[in-house]
Amino acid sequence: MTWKASLNRALARTTGLELQRAGASRPAAGGRSARRTPVGKLRKGDRLVQAPVFVMCTLRSGSTLLRVLLDSHSQIHAPHELHLRQLSVAMNDKWVEKSMKEMGFDARGLEHLLWDRILHRELAASGKQLIVDKTPNNVYIADRLLECWPDARFIFLLRHPAAIARSRMKVKGPDYDEERNVAVIRRYCEALEDARATHPGHTVRYEQVTSDPESATRGICEFLGVPWEPTMLDYGQFDHGRFKVGLGDWADKIKTGQIQPPEPPPEVVPEGLREIAAKWGYLDERAAASSPSSASH
Repeated sequence: MTWKASLNRALARTTGLELQRAGASRPAAGGRSARRTPVGKLRKGDRLVQAPVFVMCTLRSGSTLLRVLLDSHSQIHAPHELHLRQLSVAMNDKWVEKSMKEMGFDARGLEHLLWDRILHRELAASGKQLIVDKTPNNVYIADRLLECWPDARFIFLLRHPAAIARSRMKVKGPDYDEERNVAVIRRYCEALEDARATHPGHTVRYEQVTSDPESATRGICEFLGVPWEPTMLDYGQFDHGRFKVGLGDWADKIKTGQIQPPEPPPEVVPEGLREIAAKWGYLDERAAASSPSSASH
């Protein structure tokens, strides 16, 4: 018996401890590691999807149009809105909590595992290489998306905030409260800008997508590392799933299968949207600080 073995035997008898070289792990019976996976730590096999892409956008910003243009690429799958933010996992008693904790999972980690499997299922069925999710409320979970997929990539889609508000009022109807509408759009815009200021990514504007779609999609393809394909501009020849409420835009315009030119921006920018409109370059600073009636594009 070596002196190291003798010392460890004596230590074990008196203290219950043994000396071990730093970084070494003692295998358990059967050769498997006895060390538990720390909660929240990724383990091999936890992520099947590599470098997923998220279009960070607001409501009514043209994201469904961008989705179908990207989905028309032979290497990109862009499904309908996935709403990962509202998808949760429940552990209904202490025993399942103990079991999952032993494997390194809490509810948050299990949700991330579920998110990954959903994206992987979609991607595998498509036969393509990249997946893009464009759910607008993803702007509120940018940090969590990166926690789930540290290699995730962001495309930031901007549109004139007043045009967003106008578009949403059209689908909500004349009885919808304008002040509430502006407040909703402002929250989305501010969350989008926070994500854009915090995380790297590629910024594109709705106005460019609709007026010069080739340059807009070329820029995105370059960012994603795939060759540009002219078929992206003819999205109507492909099946992109149903255009339905809750899954994205459902208006007649998107169903035409053709890119429509953008409408002129509203002449009046609501007070609650002027600051973000200026930050995005749709208003100059003086117009943003003036009265709503004079704050035009």
